[in-house]
Formats: sequence, C-alpha cells, structure tokens
Amino acid sequence: MKFIDEFRRKDLVQAVVRRLRELAAPAVIMEVCGTHTMSAARFGLKSLLPEPVKLISGPGCPVCVTDQYDLDKFLALGDQPHTVLASFGDMLRVPGTHTSLEKQRAQGADVRFVYAPLDAVDLARREPDKQVVFFGVGFETTMPTTALALKSAGASGLDNFTLFCVHKTMPAALRALLDSGEIKVSGLLLPGHVTTIIGSEAYEFIPRDFGVPGAVTGFEPLDILLGVEAILRQLVEGRPRVDNVYPRAVQVQANPQAMALLEEVFEPDDALWRGLGVIPGSGVRIRDRYRHFDARTRFAPILAQVPPPPPSACRCGEVLRGVLPPKQCPLFDKACNPSHPLGPCMVSGEGACAAVYRYER
Repeated sequence: MKFIDEFRRKDLVQAVVRRLRELAAPAVIMEVCGTHTMSAARFGLKSLLPEPVKLISGPGCPVCVTDQYDLDKFLALGDQPHTVLASFGDMLRVPGTHTSLEKQRAQGADVRFVYAPLDAVDLARREPDKQVVFFGVGFETTMPTTALALKSAGASGLDNFTLFCVHKTMPAALRALLDSGEIKVSGLLLPGHVTTIIGSEAYEFIPRDFGVPGAVTGFEPLDILLGVEAILRQLVEGRPRVDNVYPRAVQVQANPQAMALLEEVFEPDDALWRGLGVIPGSGVRIRDRYRHFDARTRFAPILAQVPPPPPSACRCGEVLRGVLPPKQCPLFDKACNPSHPLGPCMVSGEGACAAVYRYER
C-alpha cells in the first residue's frame, strides 16, 4: 500500500509540473515560511519549475527574524545566579553579539532545552530555588502553547517562572514588506502552520491592497507545487486572491479557541525584527493580568545595561527581505558556514542560508 501511495504521489507531482509548464510566465514567488524554504531546497523543487518562475525566501523563519538586541538581552540573563535559561533547541547555536546558548552552557551556565513551553513551567515547579526564564520565540503557531504555559504558571502560583517574549505575528510583517517596495514579488506562498491559527482570511489585504496573489499551502513537495500553480493561475487570469490549497488543515476563519486564548494572555505591541526593523503591531506583550511573569519587567535593571549590538557583517537581514540570495552574500561558505555561523540564517533549521548550503551548494 505504501508503494502504491508513493507511486501515485509521484504521478501527481508530474501532472502538476506539466501544468506549470503550460502556465509558465516570468514570476518571482516568495516562500514566506522557513519550512517552505527548507522543503523546496531539500526536494529540489526549483529544478522542477519552468525557467521563468523563481522562488525566493522571505521573513518566515522565527529564529532568524529574532533581533540581535533581543537575543543579547536574553543571553545576558544567563550570567545571573540561580537562573535557568530555557529555550527550544533551534536557538542553541544562534550567535549573539558575544556568545550563544551553546557557548554559555559550555562555560557553566544553566541552559535547558525544552520541547514545549509547559516543559519550562514544569521545570520551575521541580526546581523552586531557581529562576526559570523561557525564551518565547515563534509566530502564531507557537503562541497558543506559550499562552497556556503562562496560564499554568498563574494557576500554580509560581514566582520563579518568567517569559522573555519575542513572539511575532505574520500578517503585519507581510504588509511592511510589501509596503516597502524594496522587492517586487509576483505572489506569496503563505505559511500553512500559522494559518491553522489565524485563518486564510487574515491575508485578504494582500490581493486587495497590493494586487499580489497568494496561496496558503502545506509543506510536502506536492503541496508547494500546487501553491505555485495556484499563484500562476491567478496571474494568468489577472484576478489576485488568496487560494487555500491546504484545506486538510486550514480554514478561512481563524481557530476560535486559539484566538480566544491569545486574546486573554497577550495584547498587540510593536516588535523589532531582524532585517525589517520595528514593525508596529507585529508583536505581542503580556497583558497586565500575567505581567508578573514578564522577564522584561522582572529583570529590567539587568536588561537596561545590555548595549545595542554593533553593526555586523552578516547580511541575514537582506536575505530575510528577499533582496539578497544566500549565494550572493560574500560571506556565504567562506567566513560563514554551519560550523562557524555568523548569523541565524546559516544555523537555523528553517534558515535560507542553511537550506542553500545543505541542498543547493
């Protein structure tokens, strides 16, 4: 049965590729999601596209868009006594200005990696003599689990758990990117995981305000190719819209339970994005009801002493905006490589530079 399914999947891919050739026209399509970027590189999808159709990467890697200043502040808390830095494992080797979680752990700091924010709350329960600070990174996909962690900490009355929140919201970043006019895109492959939370209707402003087609898609090769086909069909028809080619997971409306949870715990805030600067309303902050779990408040005197990062030779910000292909960075595969990354785009599991280095070099 597995062989039959695989055979049919290959047959479907070939059928979509034939349709893409019939629709071929010059088009620059941005993969908004970092998982799309990694999947497209891993499965060699660019080689299946007609010559005039190009894929470029966008700001959809949550680790990559976390600003250097925010990372430096979180890392500074590792020097405090009886403090545990808790984070997802994909932050391990992301370089700060002077150190990283990996280096801090090697030097004796208490760094723990967790699979979910609730694991960090459980850690705080088990070790009441330590302050556990969780680095809340991610888009709308991971925000509900962080909100649950704060509610759990509140229900337990924990006073040794805090959240260093750098969560970001995708639609505001896409509006800022399109508003800038820095890069001309023919269409956007929109992130499937994020859209399971916010619904495809959250992107209606893209065709309405910018005349740019969009397609919400999953992460299998066939999903991505169907997304490209949907965008090319919109271009041929001259009717930009948001197509949902991931209906097995995504609906038009937002997930009401998830959105209610986010509304209870977080409120909109401006956020600092690597490569994009401050984007109004593109982040969240903890509401007053849970503000005593805010690491930025609890450790404010320490964080105030962290200096802004100096200019960096890393050009990850330009890669995230789609204006610089990774191979055109003069540091790529020279000063910057997975063994010695100068920025998160080379070390993150969803980073464009890492994808190109691993599969397209």
